[in-house]
Amino acid sequence: MENKNVVVIGGNSGIGEAVVEELKHAGANVFAYSRSGQAGNSLDVRDDFDAIEGLPDVVDGVVYCPGTINLKPFHRFSVADFRSDYEVNVLGAVKVLQACMKSLKKSPSASVVLYSTVAVSVGLGFHASISSAKGAVEGLAKSLAAEWAPFKIRVNVIAPSLTDTPLAAQLLGNEDKKEASSKRHPLGRYGQPEDIASATLFLLSDGASWMTGQVLHLDGGMSSIKGI
Repeated sequence: MENKNVVVIGGNSGIGEAVVEELKHAGANVFAYSRSGQAGNSLDVRDDFDAIEGLPDVVDGVVYCPGTINLKPFHRFSVADFRSDYEVNVLGAVKVLQACMKSLKKSPSASVVLYSTVAVSVGLGFHASISSAKGAVEGLAKSLAAEWAPFKIRVNVIAPSLTDTPLAAQLLGNEDKKEASSKRHPLGRYGQPEDIASATLFLLSDGASWMTGQVLHLDGGMSSIKGI
């Protein structure tokens, strides 16, 4: 990753912050954006924009971290709830990638990393809105992987299970919740931001140069095996 230009959207906390730290340690030039501006540059993905201020001429990687966790019974979701989750998770990514496209095409080997959720592949109650939005993210990624392959731009997705981030604070608010969450995963623990950041760094690197259009299930085995 030495001297590669990587744009991280939502790089001020949780997974995004861990990704920024990993990239800097690996020698990348990081261009971090967040709604608060604490990550370096201010960008609200819910706004209308067709350009991002401060982008380098050549972009070797884009990591889109903004997400939502809005869990409740289906009958309590409003259409506005679904629209809000879609705006942040899907349309925000669309706007960012359209703004970065020309700079990505100038890289000899560019990589885009988006995030989904285990709830797309495993039916989980109360996840109707976020599961719908993240399912759209996976579809977007596969379509772009096909469309951008001639430009040597790779597009992959990481689908984590519950990860210890500020966004998930209510789900891990006490020791009982933490213990219950750990037991739901075959490997006996929920995720840490560093778990997701390490996989993200791999997908951005030349080590993943023959990998595109994939959904990497990084979930402690939750989507594929049953614990003892």
